[in-house]
Amino acid sequence: MQYLLDGARRYGVGDTLAPAAYTRVRLNPALGVAIAEAYMAAPVRDERAFAAYAAFCRETVLQYHYLIGRVEFGGLGVSVRVVDEDPYPDVESMIDDVRQRRLKVWSSAASGNPHPYLSDGENDMFRAVHDAFGHAATGRGFDRHGEEAAWLKHSAMYSPIARRAMTTETRGQNCAQVFYFRGGRFPQQKAALLPRFFSDPRSALVDATREARTVPC
Repeated sequence: MQYLLDGARRYGVGDTLAPAAYTRVRLNPALGVAIAEAYMAAPVRDERAFAAYAAFCRETVLQYHYLIGRVEFGGLGVSVRVVDEDPYPDVESMIDDVRQRRLKVWSSAASGNPHPYLSDGENDMFRAVHDAFGHAATGRGFDRHGEEAAWLKHSAMYSPIARRAMTTETRGQNCAQVFYFRGGRFPQQKAALLPRFFSDPRSALVDATREARTVPC
């Protein structure tokens, strides 16, 4: 999605990867299991994580207002609507909407899985910017590999401290769902930090070409 890629660059992120690189990103299963185990072992609410979550909230709100801001004033002009059911069966449906500068997000309040730190509104804002700058910008879907690519792309828009909370919210939850619950359910949301290595973008790029050849889709 070119206007999102251009918009992310204007936002001033440190993303140095070419857009085509995200098509090759795959989640290493051994790494996924380690992330899932760390997420499940983390407390539901850890005060030591609150500084990272405060930064994450501030930066998410700024990204959201950039996403929905009027084009003539430097925003991207995307109309976001919060809905009570999962709005998209696949990433292609979402991309079709985003091409027309509109986006629907599944209401956090309707999920029945409240966050111990984020308000429902803050969570909805994050869902919007992650779907836009993570999934739509890369064209990657909602399977484990698409989520990994979306995390890698979108994490570049956060400061290092905020990225640690963002990693819990994306990489941690997704790996727990895939490798701990085997896709059967979504894990309880947490306000905690995973080991620092898991928020390092380099952890997704180790021998990425080999992973793309050997890890099944």
